[in-house]
Formats: sequence, C-alpha cells, structure tokens
Amino acid sequence: MLINEAWAQAAAPGPGADLWSIMPIILMFVVLYFLMIRPQMKRAKEHKTMIEALQKGDEVVAAGGVLGRISKIGESYVSLQIAPNVEVQVQRPAVQVLLPKGTIKSIE
Repeated sequence: MLINEAWAQAAAPGPGADLWSIMPIILMFVVLYFLMIRPQMKRAKEHKTMIEALQKGDEVVAAGGVLGRISKIGESYVSLQIAPNVEVQVQRPAVQVLLPKGTIKSIE
C-alpha cells in the first residue's frame, strides 16, 4: 500500500499542565531573588545610609584602600586628609567603610 495508516493523536494536555511546566522557572526566580537580589539591595541601602550620615572628622576608607579623615563635605564630594597638609577629594559613593574613631592613630 502507498499510503500509511493514520494513527490517532493523543488529546491535548489540560490547562493545568502549562502551569506545571513553567513551575521550575518560577522557582528559580524566587530562589535567585532571596539568595542574590535581596541581600544586594539590603547592602546598597545600608551603604546609602552610611554615606548620608558622614560628618566632618569621621575616619573612612575610600575606594582603592585610601585611608583618611574627612575634612570637608560637599554635595557630591568629600575631602579626605590622608597626611598632614595633604588632602584628596573623592566622590561620596567612593567611601566604602566608616572606621571607629582613633583608627588612624593606632595604625601610625
């Protein structure tokens, strides 16, 4: 015979099958949110709060490991005194860590 026999197709899956097929993807996004996105947002919020609370005289570590005492604070820049008569200006977000008072003297 030249024509093959026709076989009946299985019925189309019900509406619930589509939900179960995308469930692993949804689960991966939930895990990604709680393990990566949420902690990063928390750290960014803490850093922003720390930068807004900077005051003259605070001892900080800036990006690149520059250690200094804040001598002037501007809208978007901070002047750090890194040695006697030596000041460096850095952007406020470049300040990474606020150190306890007296840290610079204990290092010298």
